[in-house]
Amino acid sequence: MKNEFIIKHESDIAGSLSCFDRIIIKGTLPLVSFAKGMASFLLKAGVLFKDYAKFAEALTLDLRQQTIALAAKEGVTIEFVSSPKVRKEDLIKKVLDQRGYAPGLVHILSAMETCPSYQYRFDKASGKSYLKQVTTKCLHYYFYFIDELLGLGYLRVPAYPPFSLQAYFNGHNWLANKLDGQGISYTLEDNAFTHISDYTAAQKIADALDVQQLHKKFDELALKFCPPYKTFSQTYHWSIMQVEYATGIVFKDDKSLRPVYEALLRLVMLTVMPDDVAVFLGRKGIHGRNNQPVETTLKTRQMGQRIKHRMGSSSIKIYDKFSKALRIETTTNNTTEFRHYRSVVHRDGSIPIAIGTKVAPVVKNIYSLKDLIPIFKGCNRRYLTFLSAFEPPLAGQKRLEKITETTQANKRSYKGFNFFDKEDERLMLSVAKGDFTIRGFQNKDLKKLLPQKSSGQVSRLIARMKVKGLLKKVAGTYRYYLTKLGQRIILTALKLKELFITPQLSF
Repeated sequence: MKNEFIIKHESDIAGSLSCFDRIIIKGTLPLVSFAKGMASFLLKAGVLFKDYAKFAEALTLDLRQQTIALAAKEGVTIEFVSSPKVRKEDLIKKVLDQRGYAPGLVHILSAMETCPSYQYRFDKASGKSYLKQVTTKCLHYYFYFIDELLGLGYLRVPAYPPFSLQAYFNGHNWLANKLDGQGISYTLEDNAFTHISDYTAAQKIADALDVQQLHKKFDELALKFCPPYKTFSQTYHWSIMQVEYATGIVFKDDKSLRPVYEALLRLVMLTVMPDDVAVFLGRKGIHGRNNQPVETTLKTRQMGQRIKHRMGSSSIKIYDKFSKALRIETTTNNTTEFRHYRSVVHRDGSIPIAIGTKVAPVVKNIYSLKDLIPIFKGCNRRYLTFLSAFEPPLAGQKRLEKITETTQANKRSYKGFNFFDKEDERLMLSVAKGDFTIRGFQNKDLKKLLPQKSSGQVSRLIARMKVKGLLKKVAGTYRYYLTKLGQRIILTALKLKELFITPQLSF
């Protein structure tokens, strides 16, 4: 079913697609990812706690030697990045510009970065030795690759146990490979589709994400780029660190998108409230436990402007890509902020008496990617539905002209309204009173608020507002109400004056 926003702009839209964008997955070896777990492994392996440093150094040396051998075999260099200010993406782009985008190992970067580790400790009071978990710095390798399934991505490997990995790939690159396999043509610019020959087929492919296939691929990458992990006789547990899900609406040309997007930016900054952001992200507003702070920011980038609404560890934003596609994107660093129906198993392994499903947080396991598709689709859809309430700029411009310019009706001339004129502003404030919104008003009600006007003058003001489309009359009565246009135009005008124009002139 098409979204209201797409229906409204259908004549200008070539197609739309929702799929994952940036995905970062964390790999951990469960039984040695905490101090007591590593200590238990050492006891079984016959390694003394005081010899842990030597044990770890041997694994580090093994990883370095295998990395050097792999680089020589693949014909790539290992480039050390000395400053965190250097963007790794820029270094990889230079390599790709020379190398091309054929599958295989692209480049290896190394950098000193923080990592979890363990240190030997001895407690004199108890006479016992143990391992303490600490945060230290060690060399990390970034293995950048182009994979036939994932496309361009990397695996981040620390050179020190417990070898917690970080894998990155982009859902648009994954989908592009799938489209190639189906013979569906497309244009992919950066990480945005600006053309797809069959959007419906592409959406079905995106929705059919095979997480088991991804799991197998990550296991292969771990074995290839971090072989020393086999020492621990475990397999990696893969969980979600960060995930982005984007809905891209491709316009037929930039002339169609530009005025729509520029108007949306202004209106979103003026109208989106914290409760709205909560609803976009699938919550019931700001209340009770759901009282995380909400922040809305407007950022100007080289590619254009974007608005981001952040709540807790999640956000939703709007921006355009190359003036060709409008993108709504939901991002989270913590999947448990979202809830869905699922089977629940308690920590002790027991199953609730009421067998079935219940509403529970989305777990961070990699297999939750499949569950997040309809959840994030709903977030983006609600945002677009909110945007659909705004009229196209051209329609708004015509209505504004009708309200502010002199018009002819019933063989009479009615001058336009000037929102900076004191009398017109007083009239607007009067008809916008809260009790008038509920029960409407008559000539005598309005005259009480405008005592300097005669009944005849008030009647002409009412007629003037009716002609402009700001008022409507209840049939068979002498009672009037503001139209939806009247409510919107008055509130917007007064808000603009109060929040922007007056403060800017206060110097």
